[in-house]
Amino acid sequence: MHNPDRRWALLSVSDKTGLAELGQALSEAGFGLLSTGGSARVLVEAGLEVTEVSAHTGFPEIMGGRVKTLQPAIHGGILGRRGEDDGVMAEHGIERIDIVAVNLYPFAATIARPDCTLTEAVEQIDIGGPAMLRAAAKNHDHVTVVCDPSDYDGLIERLPAGPDIEFRRELAIKAFAHTAAYDGQISQWLAQQGEANDLPPVFNLALDRERELRYGENPHQAAGLYRDRGAAATGLAGCQPLQGKPLSYNNLLDADAAWGGVRALGEESPACIIIKHTNPCGAAQGETVGEAFERALACDPTSAFGGIIAVNREVDGELARSMLQRFMEVLIAPALTDEARKVFAAKPNVRVLTPADSAPARVELRAIDGGWLVQQADDLQLDDADLEVVTQRAPSNEEMADLRFAWGAVGLVRSNAIVYARARATIGIGAGQMSRIDSARFAAIKAEDAGLSLEGAVMASDAFFPFADSIETAAERGIRAVIQPGGSMRDQEVIDACNAHGIAMVFTGKRHFRH
Repeated sequence: MHNPDRRWALLSVSDKTGLAELGQALSEAGFGLLSTGGSARVLVEAGLEVTEVSAHTGFPEIMGGRVKTLQPAIHGGILGRRGEDDGVMAEHGIERIDIVAVNLYPFAATIARPDCTLTEAVEQIDIGGPAMLRAAAKNHDHVTVVCDPSDYDGLIERLPAGPDIEFRRELAIKAFAHTAAYDGQISQWLAQQGEANDLPPVFNLALDRERELRYGENPHQAAGLYRDRGAAATGLAGCQPLQGKPLSYNNLLDADAAWGGVRALGEESPACIIIKHTNPCGAAQGETVGEAFERALACDPTSAFGGIIAVNREVDGELARSMLQRFMEVLIAPALTDEARKVFAAKPNVRVLTPADSAPARVELRAIDGGWLVQQADDLQLDDADLEVVTQRAPSNEEMADLRFAWGAVGLVRSNAIVYARARATIGIGAGQMSRIDSARFAAIKAEDAGLSLEGAVMASDAFFPFADSIETAAERGIRAVIQPGGSMRDQEVIDACNAHGIAMVFTGKRHFRH
């Protein structure tokens, strides 16, 4: 029998966290509990009286549960405007549903599994859940919708007086964001199935704010750290500092450049990179991580002041003390010994990060006037098949090892980029100049300022040489081998200049601009 005074709460959740407690509070507040499947079982096991949705609608769940809440008795009860639709609700025996607690099938967790199939993913596409959330959010003038278990306590606190309109509107906004993100995840994942370039015709992002940052690049800019909805807290974004002041926007940008940069140098040897304003001011490999740090620092000790340091090996107490002899902002390392932690604890303002894993972005986004640019993330890996010796003299084994190292380093430098290296350490870096010859000259000046000779070193360029002038500059300083993409109209002039000076040169066929 239709009862216009009966109050129903509909509870149908995939995440059962806090469900029994919420059901108990609603029951004590006088709400009848409507539920389905596993949610109903949890509530019954908690000793609560529950009405199955199928009993409420008079229609059984069908198609293996695919159709259960898509019923006028459910959506009319949610969407009915109190005081305006009462007549039609009474005519059709529809009772009002004042609270809707729904969260959705775990689509993101399902597709995160490496062995997830298309069929499994499709089965985790919720239909009734988003429909109920959207209906309740649309009618938030009369209905309270809650999609996040973390909001249950706030709802329970307000039950005696009834949730106010501000709270209902806040939850409605959250519900619309939840369904929008959910649909975005589905469309994005489905569009990428079979897409070689991972650039679907419609690009959806579903991001949750991890935390607000103090400010952006400058104090007048608001900023926050976001991560993919439903994704585990992984990589740099999910790493909680062991110590130090909160990380700023600029800290995180530099930390990402450092952590990605030290990985790009390879895992086969201990390595260190020091970043300033997203550019490396020194990078090196060594027999030990301490040696790698000292050699990276030697490249440009002036610029390293206040820098971000990343290493690919555990930091011990001795290395910690060496690092702290100079002012630094952030250390990123896979691990620290107990002694190293104690050493850094004496400098509480230094941020220390130990990411447990790496989750590099597959795509990069950048806003422009009126739109967005989206591209695949750059791949700095260098295969033997990519290398082509184009000069009369081939590099020696030692030179080739340095060329490989320099190529990994130059891809981390803002264009136009030139790197001089020797014994798998940078000794001069030229970044962001408007012409390549200026980058070559600037890198040589930096080496000279640091008291480092370029005699016998190698040179890497992130893009082709448009003229032979950079080769002439390199030859004057004793450079013995060069690595570059090739592809210039004047490649032969550049090759001829190398041959004239006995310089070996290798083409990679791939450039690494960083704008």
